Amino acid sequence: MPTPPPTPGSVRELLDAATGPLFSFEFFPPRTDDEEPVLWAAVEALAPLDPDFVSVTYGATGSRRDRTIHATRRIASSGGPLTVGHLTCVAQSKAEIAEALAAYRDVGVTNILAIRGDMPGGGDWVRHPDGLANATELVSFIKEQGDFCVGVAAFANPHETTLDPELDAQILAAKVEAGAEFAITQLFFEAERYAELVARMRAMDCEVPIIPGIMPLTVITQIERFAALSGCPLPERFVGELRALGSKEEVRAHGLAEAVRLCRELLDAGAPGLQFFTQNRSKATREVLAALKGRV
Repeated sequence: MPTPPPTPGSVRELLDAATGPLFSFEFFPPRTDDEEPVLWAAVEALAPLDPDFVSVTYGATGSRRDRTIHATRRIASSGGPLTVGHLTCVAQSKAEIAEALAAYRDVGVTNILAIRGDMPGGGDWVRHPDGLANATELVSFIKEQGDFCVGVAAFANPHETTLDPELDAQILAAKVEAGAEFAITQLFFEAERYAELVARMRAMDCEVPIIPGIMPLTVITQIERFAALSGCPLPERFVGELRALGSKEEVRAHGLAEAVRLCRELLDAGAPGLQFFTQNRSKATREVLAALKGRV
């Protein structure tokens, strides 16, 4: 019998070996002990969908960072899907970043999503006196620490601090030059923005795989919050349709239908996968993937 191919050990190997789009789930660390069961209920509910990889976001404060590493290590130790560890530059020295990498590596987590991160409570970015200035430096630092596969953030909508898509493309190219092997976008709601981002990168001869980040809008009060997460107002058409609906059930159904439409357009445009920002909930993600059955 022929020897089966080795199981991919990195996100980039998964992307290179894929015969169809991948999908992945992002969770966030519990803020308190009371929130622990919510996270693990979501992880368990989504496990039967066999994601290609999962990740846990990185807290901006010491206690949240500890919870991130604990949750990531627990998932990685459970024999589940490939696990990606998040890492930021926020309020950390290079020694502390190296310690976090060592904690990940101890349980076999060698895939890292490197993000500069935002300051706790907002405000202007402040570099730690013994830390790193941006995600490009973080990528370089991680690669120096060992054989890590590093992913980075990308922006389908222009970054809100500059509103300059060409600058965003240059920064992403610099992160790839530093060693990044894949990218995941911030939240967005128009497939055209993703296509424009990919076209800008390919025009710069940068072939990095870019995975769209998806989060279904299911409650009318999420409009403002999702606008903040995506860095710009939601499409007027979408918001108008939501506000014209008469019940919570109608809003939820329309939000899910819009997420399914966006996912289909992205896959048709050649997206290598879909990353679902779960917010430690499972129902909406399960429903969107059920509607996409046969496409992922």
